[in-house]
Amino acid sequence: MADDCGDGAIKLSLVVPLYNEADNVSALHDAISNALAGLGANYEIVFVDDGSKDDTFRLAADRVALDPRLRVVRLARNYGQTAAMAAGIQESRGTVIVTMDGDLQNDPADVPRLLAFIDEGFDIVVGWRRKRRDGAVRVFVSKVANQIMTHIMGVRVRDSGCSLKAFRSELIKSLPLYGEMHRFIPALSTLAGARLAQIEVNHHPRRFGVSKYGFTRIYKVMLDIISIRMLLSYAWRPFLWHSTMTMIAGAIGLILVVAGFGIEQGQALVVEATVGMLFLSLALFLVAWGLIGLLMASSDRRIASFASLAADLNSRLKPAEKELRHGS
Repeated sequence: MADDCGDGAIKLSLVVPLYNEADNVSALHDAISNALAGLGANYEIVFVDDGSKDDTFRLAADRVALDPRLRVVRLARNYGQTAAMAAGIQESRGTVIVTMDGDLQNDPADVPRLLAFIDEGFDIVVGWRRKRRDGAVRVFVSKVANQIMTHIMGVRVRDSGCSLKAFRSELIKSLPLYGEMHRFIPALSTLAGARLAQIEVNHHPRRFGVSKYGFTRIYKVMLDIISIRMLLSYAWRPFLWHSTMTMIAGAIGLILVVAGFGIEQGQALVVEATVGMLFLSLALFLVAWGLIGLLMASSDRRIASFASLAADLNSRLKPAEKELRHGS
């Protein structure tokens, strides 16, 4: 890995996960270098080799000798796109972090436009691939996933699957990243009070290599949607659901017990009282479950970090959203 290049702090860190992209590495590095040549700010490029089985790492490492701005992080095995992004983000030293795919479908020429909106005061800028160059099935599945996430998360993000995004460093480094969580970054950021801009970006057909997208990813995304809702619930109202269910179970149990003792017949008394005691036991169980959940919420790094981020952003930022089309 190269040291800081040039004088002054690094403004931009461009994080690019790579998995079996040997055919794209050289062209990708050239395209990024050309796009950032006139940036007028100190930057670094962080390639993250996500356990590639081809020559991706060797070719990327060879490029380090040609470009002191390039750094290469190598993961021991294939952990997935989000984990690779998280590794690159943690290694980044820029005040602004931009992520993009390594298959040359994202256009590095769009990076300066994303940075311009960060300079305007936005905290996150999300690319919108309005004219996608993927297969019809993949585009359809992506649109369905976007609609589901919009409905569940309550935040409208046009293209949550687009990897081309720009963030303020303190924002992205505070968010929990695991599974397919990179798709939820815009919604999480907005829910936490960050200012979001969405802009139309270029999208090119894949020229080399094969897509890493598969239908198994849909299953992972659905699981992460459920996981995120639980994280948000515990971060904001950790005891609300349990307290509601506890009150309902306790009320039913109490009514049944009182009703049971009010019946003269012995058999009915036993049945009513027994069922009532079961509901009261359920209420006590829910109380215990809620307390355990509250303790987990306070100790789990992912939940605690998001709750802390939300409190910090809400205290100093006013939510805003701006959508621009390409060239606006």
